[in-house]
Amino acid sequence: MMKHFAKFLLLSLVLLSATGCTVYKAAMDERSLGQIYDDEQITFLVEKELLNDKDVSYLDFKAFTYLGRVYLVGEYEDEYQRSRAVRLAQSVAGVRSVTTYLLPKQQVANCGTSTRLRIAAELDKNLLEDESVSGTNVDTKIVQCNAVLLGLVASQAEVSRAEAIARAVPGVRSVKNFLRVHAPR
Repeated sequence: MMKHFAKFLLLSLVLLSATGCTVYKAAMDERSLGQIYDDEQITFLVEKELLNDKDVSYLDFKAFTYLGRVYLVGEYEDEYQRSRAVRLAQSVAGVRSVTTYLLPKQQVANCGTSTRLRIAAELDKNLLEDESVSGTNVDTKIVQCNAVLLGLVASQAEVSRAEAIARAVPGVRSVKNFLRVHAPR
């Protein structure tokens, strides 16, 4: 009982200090507040593990968590670094599974930092502007000019539409779609 109250209090404080966009995102999320809190906690702990490990370059990986399922997205320098990052994520309490979209680190022609930033900004803008997609429920990451879509949405139609939007962004080489349909609260 006390543990649940503490979670509620902490989440309330976070929401009160959050920007309007964050509050809106939480209100539109397909998960309950408790699920959002648990997932945010898992993401924090996974990223903390990655940051504190001497064999993993934290800046190369981004963790996303939905209903206890962790997604590691990014680039790795060697197979040891890749497998180490996965093991670290699996070691965090509450993690139900770890799915990866990790590519070997390499220079990709016509895909520098400015191109990746432009793709990310345009993709996020297009997702938010499209009325058939709850853009706040779709997280994105650009890896070597490949778009990665993650999150929980209300329907298969939303999954398909988000993927079509990503494919239409100039410069996107491919789309990896990890979006899942989750029944509303």
